[in-house]
Amino acid sequence: MIIAIDGPSGAGKSTLGKMLAKNLGLLYLDTGAMYRAVGLAVAKSGTSFENQDEIIEIARHSKIELIGEPDSLEVKLDGKDISAEIRTNEAGQAASIVSTISEVRKILVRHQRKLGENAPHGCVLDGRDIGTIVFPNADVKFFLTAKPEARARRRYEEERARGRVSTYEETLTEINLRDERDVSRADSPLSIAADAIVVDTSELDLTEVYELMLEKINSDER
Repeated sequence: MIIAIDGPSGAGKSTLGKMLAKNLGLLYLDTGAMYRAVGLAVAKSGTSFENQDEIIEIARHSKIELIGEPDSLEVKLDGKDISAEIRTNEAGQAASIVSTISEVRKILVRHQRKLGENAPHGCVLDGRDIGTIVFPNADVKFFLTAKPEARARRRYEEERARGRVSTYEETLTEINLRDERDVSRADSPLSIAADAIVVDTSELDLTEVYELMLEKINSDER
């Protein structure tokens, strides 16, 4: 079974994807973490984010691994654990820049498809183009959305819990900037698949959204 979860930044995709994968015994693929890994690799190399040719080479030669259980996923870049490093706002912005480059997307989409197709029982993938590009024939597709203010509030609280210093205003600005990049990029822009189940999470807590998604999956299986 392939479950696709798409949506903008801060809609709860990763948390809910992990919850579903653990409950259903499926592989969990955080595709956003893969783009963050490439962004981090570019930043560490000192390469300008305007140098697309070099960024493509970095993406092509970087070894990105997602290891472990859904709720304790370890992200490795060339053998080094970068799980914490990629969760900064800077890494998120870097990811949104490299993800606009078509060749980078092609490289990572091939990797994502290979991982998903080789998963023994199937997988849950979350991102921005899973149901439209990566797995257009996914068994179940979700599109999670929420008002920018609600998403910024959640992301801000997450950052505070991790001990990172930022303000709600800064977080909202970053959310809006990422939204603009995601919907306006030429290759695989953020969009809703025609057969996706759309869930607005603005007024719902994660448990409510999780139960709704699980109900839809079980209903679809029947």
